Amino acid sequence: MLEALRGLGYSTAAALADIVDNSVSAGATEVHIFFDWAGDDSRISVLDNGRGMDDPALESAMRLGEKSPLDARDPGDLGRFGMGLKTASFSQCRRLTVASVTNGSRSCLRWDLDELAASPDAGWLLFEGAAPGSEHLLRPLIDSQSGTLVLWESLDRIVSVGYTADDFVDLIDRVEARLAMVFHRLLQGPQSRLRILINGRAVAPWDPFMSGHPGKPWSSPVERRRTANGLVSVECHVLPHKDQLTSDEFATAAGPEGWNAQQGFYVYRNERLLVAGGWLGLGQGRTWNREEAYRLARVRLDIPNTADAAWRIDIRKSTARPPTTLRPWLTALAEDTRTRARKVFAFRGTPVQRLGAAPIEQAWRVERSRGGIRYQVDERHPAIAAVLDASGENASLVRAMLRIIEETVPIQRIWLDTAENKGTPQTGFAGEPPDSVVEVLRTIYTDMVGRRGMGAEAARQALMRTEPFQNYPELVARLP
Repeated sequence: MLEALRGLGYSTAAALADIVDNSVSAGATEVHIFFDWAGDDSRISVLDNGRGMDDPALESAMRLGEKSPLDARDPGDLGRFGMGLKTASFSQCRRLTVASVTNGSRSCLRWDLDELAASPDAGWLLFEGAAPGSEHLLRPLIDSQSGTLVLWESLDRIVSVGYTADDFVDLIDRVEARLAMVFHRLLQGPQSRLRILINGRAVAPWDPFMSGHPGKPWSSPVERRRTANGLVSVECHVLPHKDQLTSDEFATAAGPEGWNAQQGFYVYRNERLLVAGGWLGLGQGRTWNREEAYRLARVRLDIPNTADAAWRIDIRKSTARPPTTLRPWLTALAEDTRTRARKVFAFRGTPVQRLGAAPIEQAWRVERSRGGIRYQVDERHPAIAAVLDASGENASLVRAMLRIIEETVPIQRIWLDTAENKGTPQTGFAGEPPDSVVEVLRTIYTDMVGRRGMGAEAARQALMRTEPFQNYPELVARLP
């Protein structure tokens, strides 16, 4: 049975998050995680300053399924199945030792899968104390008046053939990123309720909603819905476009799994993140997938711990499915958020119009028909109109050239490059020096004032209403 439970599919980060859950439920305010590299003898330990456990409590905690998921729980309890300590630990190691102190009373019990395998007829052998030679690993608990230490040894699911110290360091980074996300609401703020330290370094919270960022375009008011299983609350967010972020902010906001994977719902129970991203099987007509155009959409969803069964929370706390009664409400909120996020993501395709100003003359127009969408060069754009007017008998040749451009726009390549590079291609002179913009500006301005006989001020005003020059008012103002 224990060997079978090892196949539940925990990552190391998810397994450690389950251990930290127990620490939080025990009232811990500080959790230390230690990664010790020693090849095949490497180990991981988790030490907290919670209430600790006496002998009966520890024996109960080490028992498989020590409580029923149907039992009423404390409102702050982060567990449900009574299996997390064991299943999370066995998914990573073959020897689990738990030592605890409470009111000066010390207890220590150990599961060892190798010992069980060696004595199949000896029953369920739960040992007292650390394994011979591992007693010193419990020393961090000696001076504590209360707290618990969880020790993983024989890390066969982590340290496999060919595994190196560099791999172990990479693992630490992944664990840190995961814990920063899962517990960010407990970690953040001046009144944070929890500190997590990995090898002595504090884990900084990762806020998926970029709260307080000045470039953030939209957040909704919190909406609440009372259900038979308690109160559910939702807050919708659209994150800033890449152009509103520094390169470091953009990389950080992408999250542990990247921009596309991190879009969607973030489901919390007691402010602990259960599900990070995805659309919970919702959709209009068909189930929504994670798509590039909606990567800026993130929705915070809080459920009570009395709603686990209704939301079908699994033992790894990694999946959730909304009850049927809530699906229309959540779908409508998510649809609105996705629509807003798509507009922000694609804002380069729609030039920003100043309040009260005339419409922007765009170089491209979109033609929609039953047959689909076509993108065509707009001959009314000043630069294009100027070329056509000046071309005389060669106008048909210019129009043929424009038609070739229209028919060969590399739509699929643009889409693929956007998806792979996690950003829209640069347009509108983005990243170009001012001299490049001025050179084009002067050419069009000279034609407008000279050949077309426009006044200087009228020409400048026209350029201010022309894509992409509306983004460069200072350069337009400098024209003679």
